[in-house]
Amino acid sequence: MKFIAKLDAVCASNQSLLCIGLDPEYEKLPRFLVGKYGVNALFEFNKQIIDATADLVCAYKPNLAFYEALGPAGLEELQKTREYIPKEIITLADAKRGDLENTARQYAKALFEFYQFDSATVNPLMGYDSLAPYLRYSDKLIFLLCRTSNPGARDFQELNCEGKPLYQHLAESAREWNKDQNIGLVVGATAPRELGIIRKTIGNEMPILLPGIGAQSGDLEQSVKNGMGANKARLLVNVSRDVIFASSEKDFVQAARRRAEHWRARINQYRKNT
Repeated sequence: MKFIAKLDAVCASNQSLLCIGLDPEYEKLPRFLVGKYGVNALFEFNKQIIDATADLVCAYKPNLAFYEALGPAGLEELQKTREYIPKEIITLADAKRGDLENTARQYAKALFEFYQFDSATVNPLMGYDSLAPYLRYSDKLIFLLCRTSNPGARDFQELNCEGKPLYQHLAESAREWNKDQNIGLVVGATAPRELGIIRKTIGNEMPILLPGIGAQSGDLEQSVKNGMGANKARLLVNVSRDVIFASSEKDFVQAARRRAEHWRARINQYRKNT
């Protein structure tokens, strides 16, 4: 199934634009899990979060750094997590890869063939040739960093380049490259005005991954209004820490579900009112 069709289907069936970031920072995991499972606590933690929230989300987004930091054992936990996610839900590898074509080809093979993720985040700074290996997977999708949620995004992404900010040039290029409808953009909820400009630039069809909600205090209401595309969807609103670390005690599963319900309800309220 093509990425867009799968995304639209799960957004409709779960009535959700919520994406949960599976970023199981080892030091923050519930101590009783670590004591019982050791490094394998990453998968056990993710498994219980997925079981508690799978009916509330459109996607899960593991950030590879939290697995790679633990070496081979951590990568095994990533693989088990990927395989456990229900097949109807979007899987998104937050990898932010970006390198020469021959290296990009190997990154793409790892993410899309070995781990079998539906999508991945990619850094477009090196230009089209560094993206081409990913785009050959026409049933997958890459989210290109465009206007990110961190404070330092302004250092380069808002630089005036020939009368427009760099992020707008990136959005225009992504629109031109999107021949197979397998490109999306990463735009932070901490920049809702810029998000509106980017959505107008790319049109209604291209998906946008929206980080910056929760711990980064992005503007959810304005971001939903400015970022939605076709069918009041095509927007993946990512929340990580506020959901998965809602509690570090034995009630962490119930706490995570309550926070996921909270965010889905708020997002849907703003969808409805837009």
